[in-house]
Amino acid sequence: MKSKLVHLADAAALIPNGASLTIGGSIIRRSPVALIRELIRQEKSGFTVLAYPAGFTTDLLAGAGAVDRVEAVYEGLFQFGFAYNFRRRVEAGELDIRDFSEVAMAARFRAAASGVPFMPTDALLGTGMAEHNPEQIREISCPFTGRKLHAVDAATSDFTLLHGYVADEYGNVQFPVARDADDLDPVMAKAAQRLIVTVEKIVPHSEILKTPNLTYIPHTWVEAVVEVPFGAHPLSCDGFYDEDEAHMQDYQLLMKDGRFAEYADRYIRGAVDHAEYLSAALTPARIFELSVR
Repeated sequence: MKSKLVHLADAAALIPNGASLTIGGSIIRRSPVALIRELIRQEKSGFTVLAYPAGFTTDLLAGAGAVDRVEAVYEGLFQFGFAYNFRRRVEAGELDIRDFSEVAMAARFRAAASGVPFMPTDALLGTGMAEHNPEQIREISCPFTGRKLHAVDAATSDFTLLHGYVADEYGNVQFPVARDADDLDPVMAKAAQRLIVTVEKIVPHSEILKTPNLTYIPHTWVEAVVEVPFGAHPLSCDGFYDEDEAHMQDYQLLMKDGRFAEYADRYIRGAVDHAEYLSAALTPARIFELSVR
């Protein structure tokens, strides 16, 4: 096996301007925030974002003017309220948006993971989504029963970006034994054209071999793996730390007033790397408070 361990900046450098990105995690939970910050730091732009429920990472990209199109189920920050950067750009006509239901978006990712061009679903019947998006949603008839269905196109993208728990240097990524539901990350990983995974911790390969049943992303799918402790902060990473409510509330106060540049100057462009971000965003006492291990 080949080592796929790289630095965060080198992983972000693999992603060109204008790439389509499937971003894992869920709203304010276990999303690859450190990698998204690094993309902004490197002034990458022109992205198309595909997500299940989109959230904080998409709002960061919208604030930086780095995303042009979003295909997702939802965009918001859950209990923290609106995704103000995203909303502002949509209202200004600066973002191309494609809405899907949860079942329909999941079907799109499963189609990509299965290597087929579309997936049938009845989840959108009775809605107006097909009328507003004939590019990606087409009415079809079941070849066996004649039943009316919709075909939704496969959610293929140039890169899938995930934040995981632990991995070895070869890119074998594992669940912890105790965790919350894991959304569609394994499906998104299988659907990836190119897969980059950040994880909380790199462990020896011998540790992975002790519990092979916990490996949900095998090394053969992974192009690059990066060790990024607190890589989902200020979001949560179940089994490691809770979301940083104080940070998120401060973020929302700034974003509501359109002050993304002020936030970025402190936490993104003003921090040369993830280590400097952590120094700016977390005190040792705060790390202890957020930790659930």
